[in-house]
Amino acid sequence: MDKRAQRSRTALLNAAIDLVSRRGTTAVPVTELADAAGVSRQLVYLQFGDRDALLVAAATELVTRELLDEHADDDIPAGVLATTRHFATHRSFYRAMLTGSCAHAMTRTFNQVFSPFNQRFLADRGTVADEDTAKDLSLFMAAGAGAIINDWLVDGPDTLDPDAAAARLLRLAYAFPGAHHEPDEPPPAAPPAAAITRDQGRHGRA
Repeated sequence: MDKRAQRSRTALLNAAIDLVSRRGTTAVPVTELADAAGVSRQLVYLQFGDRDALLVAAATELVTRELLDEHADDDIPAGVLATTRHFATHRSFYRAMLTGSCAHAMTRTFNQVFSPFNQRFLADRGTVADEDTAKDLSLFMAAGAGAIINDWLVDGPDTLDPDAAAARLLRLAYAFPGAHHEPDEPPPAAPPAAAITRDQGRHGRA
């Protein structure tokens, strides 16, 4: 992709994140997305095919840029806490994505995005021996964690507590056979984070 096409793609992804976050809905016309990005309506279809594909690509870009790339080397507790903080900070965007027209595609995409992380978690602990079982179990874990995060973002209280959500996910992660954690002990502590209100999440501020 040439530099001009990359610039227009980045502008569209950022416009999608901004408009969906501010409006709390995925029902944003293609024309408005194009106008906000300073590109033509036709370019949206040329680069992404349709609006929902653009929105899912924007979600993938956001979670990859701010979470996966930034925290790729974190240990498990820090990575889980970074995950809950990220979703809480961008609650308005993800809540709209998980309840809007592209909810199914969004869920499938996130399962694929987080599956490699889960495979590393399983491999580090020697939980499963063969590769196929590891892949299946990692998808199983991603779907389960995704369901918990989905419920937390969509139906949780106005003020989200990323620390409590991270502790919940860690309890489940360390329940897997082979995890190096005693069940009677609390999950490893992570640095405290201030609770994030619904209004803060709407505007993407921690």
